[in-house]
Formats: sequence, C-alpha cells, structure tokens
Amino acid sequence: MCVVCGCSDHPATPEAVQVNSASGDLHFGAGAARVSVPGMTQARAIKLETDILGANNRVAAHNRAHFQAHGVTALNLVSSPGSGKTTLLCATIEALKAHAPGLHVAVIEGDQQTSFDADRIRATGAPAIQVNTGKGCHLDAPMVAEAFARLHSHDGHDHDHGHDHHHQGDHGTHSLLFIENVGNLVCPAVWDLGEAAKVAILSVTEGEDKPLKYPDMFAVASLMVLNKIDLLPHVRFDVARCIELARRVNPGIEVIQLSATTGEGMDAWLHWLDHRIGHDHHHPHGEPNAEAALRERVRQLEADLAQAREALGSATAH
Repeated sequence: MCVVCGCSDHPATPEAVQVNSASGDLHFGAGAARVSVPGMTQARAIKLETDILGANNRVAAHNRAHFQAHGVTALNLVSSPGSGKTTLLCATIEALKAHAPGLHVAVIEGDQQTSFDADRIRATGAPAIQVNTGKGCHLDAPMVAEAFARLHSHDGHDHDHGHDHHHQGDHGTHSLLFIENVGNLVCPAVWDLGEAAKVAILSVTEGEDKPLKYPDMFAVASLMVLNKIDLLPHVRFDVARCIELARRVNPGIEVIQLSATTGEGMDAWLHWLDHRIGHDHHHPHGEPNAEAALRERVRQLEADLAQAREALGSATAH
C-alpha cells in the first residue's frame, strides 16, 4: 500500500479516469497527478506527493553526501520479483573477489518479509542488512540511512556512520553498496534513496514489452540488465525489440545482456561497475537534472500516446 504511488482497492475520482470511447479501456493515470487515489482530488494528490517525496528527498540528499564522504558508490537495483537480482548479486560478489580483491562490497536488502535474501548475501562473506517493509512496496531514503548506519556495526568495520561528515574521500579507498529494492517496477521509480544510479534488471522470462508498460522505471534507470539470457532458446523474447522500447523511453540507457547462472556477460557487468565507481570518484555530484529530464520525456510520451488513442477511438467511431 502506497498513497503516493496510488495503490488502493477503491474506486478512483472521475477526474483521474480517461476512457477510450472505442474500446472502453480505462487510463487512471491521465490526470495532472498521473495517479488515482480514492477520495482525493488531483490537486490534493499532487500536494501530498510533493510533501512526502520532498521529505524523502532531503534524506536522500544527505545519504548521497554521506556515501560520497566515505567513498561509497551506491547502486539501487530495481526489478520485478523473480528477475534474479539476488542471484546476480551473489555471482557479482564472488566475481569481484578475483576482479577487484581490495574492493569492499556491502548490500542492503529490501523485501516485505523474511531475511532469505540477506542470508544468501551473508553466505558469500559480504555484509548485508535486511530491511523488511511490511505492507510497504518500496524502500525509502530513511530506511536506507538507518540500514547503512547499522551495516557497518555488523561487518567488522569501526566507522561511525551516525553523524554528519563535511570531508570527502577520507578513507582513501572506495567501496560498493548494492541496494536491492523490493521487487516492484512501479513504486521504487519515484523514490530517491541517495544512490549514484538505478539499475533496472529485466529477466528474459518476463516479456520484452516491460519498458513501455512501466516507463517511469526505465526512464530513471542508467542501465538495463537483461538477465537469464541462457534461457533465450526456451522462451519467446525479442531482445532487439526490448532494447528498442527501452531506448524509446530513455535514449541514454545502457544495456548489458548476461546470465548470472552461466557467467555469460559478467565481464561487461564488472567493467560497467568499474566505470561507475570511477565516474562517481571524479564526478561526485553526478547530473541532478538528468532524472528530471527523463521524467519529462516520459510525461511527453504518455501525452502523445493518450492523443493517439483518442484519435484512434474517434476514427473508429466514425
């Protein structure tokens, strides 16, 4: 349940619903707020989202500065449930032991319940903190701040992460923090955790049309990982079309095809991680306007799609 995301079981307010006159299809994200919340006007929904996300983003900005002060590159891994995030993380941690033996790697795991995934990570020898969200459908910045503070009290490191830092690069080394978000291609798209980049993981068992079905997520992702490519001979999945659709939403998105099970494509993934760590070291503040620009592109694409549907409906009716 997420008020900001609009998750609910109750009818929407009429102003938030667009009806295709030809097919009867309903679009509940056509209003100004791009979300339908029962009993709430679009103006109120916008105000509520602004207030809630504003509070979250202030903590996210603190997280981002905090990570930079400690030489931490934080990556937010987002996907549907079952895409293979945890398997990829376990394989990545093992590969990094040989590829970058001096690199410290830690993980924050997000799930509604259980510590299964964190237990799998800890079995590799990497420190991990499980965050259970209960009915929550995503991680938020305060959750990550709390988990990061506790992470280093359980991994044998002596760092105090419970206070502000105004220095930068003080440890002389870099580390990698993977944040595995709750399996969900909707809500995590709008919640900034303070990460350096979002990585969208898409399994070839899910269907190549996901980037257009869930455009907000792919619009804010820096990288799309096509996982489980060892299964391509056994499923109907058009790789070229999937990449084309992802770049229709986000022209700048990078794409890596890999199999966490067989290891195919892992070298490209490790190279991307090397580059990301180096990029964050030399460009600590990133490109704050890039995500806003991508969100605007999604808004324009949705507006164009709504107009096309309306035109098609009118043509059919006549």
